[in-house]
Amino acid sequence: MAEVKLSGSEKESLYAQLVESHPHATLKGDTIPYTSLNGHMYSFLSKRGELTLKLPEPEKSKFIDRYKTRLAVNYGVVQKDYVVVPDDLLQMLDELKPYFAVSYDYVSTLKPKPTSKSKKKD
Repeated sequence: MAEVKLSGSEKESLYAQLVESHPHATLKGDTIPYTSLNGHMYSFLSKRGELTLKLPEPEKSKFIDRYKTRLAVNYGVVQKDYVVVPDDLLQMLDELKPYFAVSYDYVSTLKPKPTSKSKKKD
């Protein structure tokens, strides 16, 4: 795939279209757009402008090999469950949608994370 450079607003727009294409996904976040289910984030647009997806093995390895990409790195930490979506793939929403669905399906199998509720003062 040829390397494509998208602006931040183009990426946000394409990401929003991707999320809207899934019947159960909801775009969240004011400064960092993301999707989550049961407390598990499964996609987000990083501050560096990289769309990342949480994928299970073996889909993660296949995705990295097929699209010549890598695991996500944020704040100097490798996020072993997240892959970076190349900009040219982000423009091909029909090709990206199945991976987004796999990501959603994967987190739906994970045990829900407990929510933290703010304590009320008496």
